Amino acid sequence: MELTISHWLYGLFTLIIILTMIFRKGVVLPSLLGTFVIAWVYNGSVVDGFTSIFNANLVAAKELFSIFLIITFMMALLHSLRDLGADRRMIQPIQKVMINGHVSFFVLIAVTYVISLFFWPTPAVPLICALLVPAAIRSGLPALLAAVAVALAGQGMALSSDYIVQVAPSLSAKSAGIDVGLITDKALILSIITGAVAIGLAYIMYRKSIRTKDSPENEVELEAMQATKESANKNHAAHLHTWSKLFAVLVPISLLAVVIFMMYSKLQAGRMSGFEGGDGAAFIGGVAVILLLLSTVAFGRHHALDYISNHITEGFVFAFKAMGPVIPIAGFFFLGSSDFSGSILGVDENAPGLLFDLVQSSQQYLPESALFAAFSILIIGIITGLDGSGFSGLPLTGALASSLSSGSIDPGTLAAIGQMGSIWTGGGTIVAWSSMIAIAGFCGVSVMELVRKNFFRLFSGCLYLLFWLFFCFDHDRQASIIVGNDSLLSQHF
Repeated sequence: MELTISHWLYGLFTLIIILTMIFRKGVVLPSLLGTFVIAWVYNGSVVDGFTSIFNANLVAAKELFSIFLIITFMMALLHSLRDLGADRRMIQPIQKVMINGHVSFFVLIAVTYVISLFFWPTPAVPLICALLVPAAIRSGLPALLAAVAVALAGQGMALSSDYIVQVAPSLSAKSAGIDVGLITDKALILSIITGAVAIGLAYIMYRKSIRTKDSPENEVELEAMQATKESANKNHAAHLHTWSKLFAVLVPISLLAVVIFMMYSKLQAGRMSGFEGGDGAAFIGGVAVILLLLSTVAFGRHHALDYISNHITEGFVFAFKAMGPVIPIAGFFFLGSSDFSGSILGVDENAPGLLFDLVQSSQQYLPESALFAAFSILIIGIITGLDGSGFSGLPLTGALASSLSSGSIDPGTLAAIGQMGSIWTGGGTIVAWSSMIAIAGFCGVSVMELVRKNFFRLFSGCLYLLFWLFFCFDHDRQASIIVGNDSLLSQHF
């Protein structure tokens, strides 16, 4: 295959973006500049370069807007539940289960994981840290170990699969040019494997530091959280108790019913398969909207029209703050795919696949190994996660997954592996400049100490993930355990 100047420029800017991520800088500028230069050179017109920048962002925005909507509606629902105080009531009964530090550790993990699947970990952290972490500390769990549990379960295990909201797998799938349903189930399995190893090691290594319930150190650590607790209590001083109790029961039951129905539809795929992939996110988003309407009316019947507008606006603001920078990055990597490059460059026929062509031309120099491809995607994902976002690298890992896939490993598996590396690293588990800062602040611990506690556990989990993949390979059947229609991962569902 003959490579053009446009191909080499695309490869150059891809390397620049990766290096920029390594140095923990924003990659929006090189993404926009790269789109402009490549389009200019490819079309031979500076005017086309200008229009292609806009087209790339427009294409990315169209492809990713469903992600913005689901984030908006889930955040709006969470804000409306806070108005009623129902968010606090939903998890208050769990405090009674925290009878000692050992139980509290696993209760924190379970609750953080479930809430983070539905509302994302970052918005869930203030709620969990204000209500459950103080109860866990009173039971004898050290504040630092509580922070480890919240980070690994929420920012790590829940966010890396993002099985319910499906923002992460949607980003990976769009860039890989495949259906999101080909990633979600695999990402869920891989996230559980990585999380189980990381959390298990954390408990084994630090279980001796768990204190008794009457230890004087418990009260000392609680004092570090006192300001956070008081401010949280003030925010919820006056609520409509009847409606608060009702929605504290209604919302979990409704969301649980959605998950059960979605799982049922997967098991009955022969008769009903309409809730896989993006349709599943749309389903839960629609349920969230109805719950939002009901909770807003319950809080203020005469002002419901204003309240719901405010909540949706707040949801959009959160969505664009979280995902806005991803649009120009995704636009650049969409330019490397023949599925989108035609719309970006204004080419009707023979749209170039710049990234695919580069990888294909180098295939002869790369080992024909599924393990090598998986390891490469994992490392690239970890590197891209160093920016502290976890999401900005997904367009790159998704695009590379499509290019590196072969008969021995499919793009969905590779994209899921890259997703693990990017989000476990940058989502808030081992990068101090990520949302981990919020966890450390609410728990009253040092963020750098929290990083050190998580670091070994996370990389042990990632190494075990590769170890598991390697020993699942059946070389005679070309790694059929993790790929293909009759794969083990497919059989789980």
